[in-house]
Amino acid sequence: MRVLFVDDDAMNRRVVRDMLGIAGVALDEAADGQAGLDMVERNEFSLILMDLRMPGMDGMEATRRIRARTDHKAQLPIVVLTADTSADIRERCMSQGADEVMMKPVAMQPLFKMMASIVAARAKLRAKSA
Repeated sequence: MRVLFVDDDAMNRRVVRDMLGIAGVALDEAADGQAGLDMVERNEFSLILMDLRMPGMDGMEATRRIRARTDHKAQLPIVVLTADTSADIRERCMSQGADEVMMKPVAMQPLFKMMASIVAARAKLRAKSA
């Protein structure tokens, strides 16, 4: 599994890198939404972990742009990781194309479980449409 993690905070990237490394997950990192989009353009990923609040292009805009693509990458699973606790944050993220939302700080087991569930669901959809 190859995952892209888009987050402007180096410490957050390190924590997630360490967590996913334990499971042998290949992780690519980007520090803002535009860098994340550039990486999506050049690479194949199984899933994207997207921070919501970043300078420049935020996670909402990056998610919208990925969903607006006209190729298979428009269907990449996207999990938003955020510290935003506003009441409607989940609904807003899902309406922009996120598959799921997790609150920071992220715990390893719930993250792994969510990632596995989303990737499995996407694989089933692909199999049905093939």
